Amino acid sequence: MPAVAAPTVPPTLDNPAGGALGLIFTTIPALLRLTCGVVGGAVALSVQAPPVEPAVLLPVVATLTGWSLWYAYRAIRHGITPNLVAADVALTAVACLLIPVLVAPDVLPGEGSWIAVLASTTVINAQATAPARLSIPAGLLVTATYATGAQAAGSPTEARAHAATLLVQTACTAMMAAVMRRRIGRADRAFVEHQRLTRETLLARAARDAERQQNRDLHDTVLGTLTMVGLGAVAGSSTTFRDRCGGDLRTLVALSDVGPVAGDGPVPLDERLRAVAGRLPELPAHLDLTPCAVPAGVADAISESAYAALSNVVRHAPGARVTLRLSRDAIGVAAEVADDGPGFDPATVPPHRYGLRESIHGRMASIGGRAEVRSAPGAGTRIRLEWPGVG
Repeated sequence: MPAVAAPTVPPTLDNPAGGALGLIFTTIPALLRLTCGVVGGAVALSVQAPPVEPAVLLPVVATLTGWSLWYAYRAIRHGITPNLVAADVALTAVACLLIPVLVAPDVLPGEGSWIAVLASTTVINAQATAPARLSIPAGLLVTATYATGAQAAGSPTEARAHAATLLVQTACTAMMAAVMRRRIGRADRAFVEHQRLTRETLLARAARDAERQQNRDLHDTVLGTLTMVGLGAVAGSSTTFRDRCGGDLRTLVALSDVGPVAGDGPVPLDERLRAVAGRLPELPAHLDLTPCAVPAGVADAISESAYAALSNVVRHAPGARVTLRLSRDAIGVAAEVADDGPGFDPATVPPHRYGLRESIHGRMASIGGRAEVRSAPGAGTRIRLEWPGVG
């Protein structure tokens, strides 16, 4: 009896969009800090007009350049932590306070000095990498220290101008980061909900498939035997009938357990069909079976469908001559059950009848195959089971 395979449930991803945003908000700040540190250091060393003091400038530039390299390395390898942001803001604030001895007065106006670029980079990075409750105070701190340093350097216009720029950068970047995080969070929640619904759908489908499989097995065994008894096909004591009841009992026991899923290893389908015919000794069938190996699950489905078709002959066309054929070609395999019984009109079979609908059509559909039933009153019945899986 084939077992129903468990559904393949997709792995749970809690925040794919948030993870992507985090990667972006880690890589870009790291590159900004690295570029600013290296280029800003080179610019600082190229302009050392008084009152710039080389004794202060050189250690500060060396420290900030080394820090920029370390910041980029830590951010890319381990992410940006609050401690990393706090250290970055602290170093920038100290550099801003030292503007009088780090920046020449003639390059300070115009918000284009290397310290101005350093302050802007720090403010933008802080808003992008830290929560608002930390990033906004950090932006205000850098703004205040820059205004203080520029004022001390004798450039109040620059102090006011770039302080205003830093405030705008703080506000705009903070709002942009907040909107993006909110939208990304909403997208992640929708994605998680979609995953949950997908898992529930797969599990529900698996449960329905398992129920249909059990119904097929019950129809083909226990219910078929009871139908034979009800039709009077069993007279008196019968060894064959006892054997059939024993097989039905084994089926019921198997249905109560969760058995292993049918493997993909090839098994001889012709031997399976020969065994199926042997399960119905009261029906002497002519066998024309071409040797053929298929996956175990396919062999289970085809052989059980053939058994259902042969059982129908026993119940509805006793005494009919039956042929069970198996053939294969480059496209797939086909098993056929043909009898010369009274036949029937397939269109008149009630929808609630389970035999053809599930035991044959449904079972073949579950493996990607198909069943074709041809019959007419007085013309016998031919059931063809096809599986297009042999290349």
